[in-house]
Amino acid sequence: MKSFFQFLNEAQSQASMQARKLNLVSDGHGGWLDSRGKFVATTEDGKLKFADKKKTKAEDDKPAQQKTTQSEPEAKTKKPATQTTGAKKTEAGEGDQTSGETTETLTVTFGRFNPPTVGHGKLLAAAQKAAQGEDMKIYPSRSQDAKKNPLDPDMKVSFMKKMFPDYSENIINDDEMKSIFNVLVAADEAGYKNVNIIVGSDRQAEFENLATKYNGELYNFDNIRVISAGVRDSDAEGVEGMSASKMRKAVMDDDYDSFRKGTPKELNDGDTKALFNAVRQGMGSKKKKEVAEMWEIAPEIDPKGLRDNYVSGNIFNLGDVVENLNTGLIGKIVRRGTNHLICVTQENYMFKSWIRDVMEAVVNYSGPSGVPSNQREVGTDANRNYAMRMTGTAGIKNLINKYKIKK
Repeated sequence: MKSFFQFLNEAQSQASMQARKLNLVSDGHGGWLDSRGKFVATTEDGKLKFADKKKTKAEDDKPAQQKTTQSEPEAKTKKPATQTTGAKKTEAGEGDQTSGETTETLTVTFGRFNPPTVGHGKLLAAAQKAAQGEDMKIYPSRSQDAKKNPLDPDMKVSFMKKMFPDYSENIINDDEMKSIFNVLVAADEAGYKNVNIIVGSDRQAEFENLATKYNGELYNFDNIRVISAGVRDSDAEGVEGMSASKMRKAVMDDDYDSFRKGTPKELNDGDTKALFNAVRQGMGSKKKKEVAEMWEIAPEIDPKGLRDNYVSGNIFNLGDVVENLNTGLIGKIVRRGTNHLICVTQENYMFKSWIRDVMEAVVNYSGPSGVPSNQREVGTDANRNYAMRMTGTAGIKNLINKYKIKK
């Protein structure tokens, strides 16, 4: 039996710390399992040694005796800074999109799609072009709130499959894929050696910095490429200028005709009206006056309102926990810039966000369980209702009696 000091030493070892960052779980015998229960690494000399995740068919067909004579595969380690491991900026379809290892590259898109629009079709088409017949996965984010993410993930995926039937099999509905880091770790665990990340041009630098910064630490890829789906002009008409912000504004204005212009022809009138009503219901209002202000619903349409509230200190202060709407990362604000925030996740990973791309983090939203901090203020009706939901009580009298000190 291990002594207390042995357990303490193991808990502080480099292997344990790295395993926590990778969300690995110990099997109690020096091995480590991933989130799907698959054996992925062992502890050797206080460090993680990763198992070979992808063997070739020829190697699997070798006789057992011949395999044992081969040297053990070396674990992937963080590549020296002198090597070229950074993402390559490129437009979708520009140059050679494959490296020759055509079966080991995954093309991914991670986004809010809240609500999905005809403009998102351009993003998915760019992903398909970059994949060139190889694996492609589209991950809608899991965030939900009444201002910027009115559709719950299941409903959002359902509408996306109707709007983009050509990509129906590629749209992944997975509760665990909450951020771009979750997506990349899962791809690494699946054995992909290269990954393409397809994003809008305005988000290319953000994804590029994040994805390459933690390559070799959170995941290990030979190549990471962040590919732009093209420039989007928010002032343009039609597909080029369409955005989820404009769609939410149309709902806020009760303007169904404008909303319809933002949906593809594959979505019939009945489904479009259902989507319109779903967004309106998710925003918690049927009339314009009952919903939040424009800068909260669509900050790109009212940047002045967003800026004024930020400068006044009404939003995004030091210590607040926010979510990056592009990457899904959640972190505490440690620095306020003129128009950006520096945040640190619970796992101690740092990321930078423009104020237009974040919102106050609402963990486990979906209506009943999680609420914003201003609804948890002591002495308010909102706080009382929140406490009642969390404790499973139907009335205030039951809540008081449940926690009444027994004499």
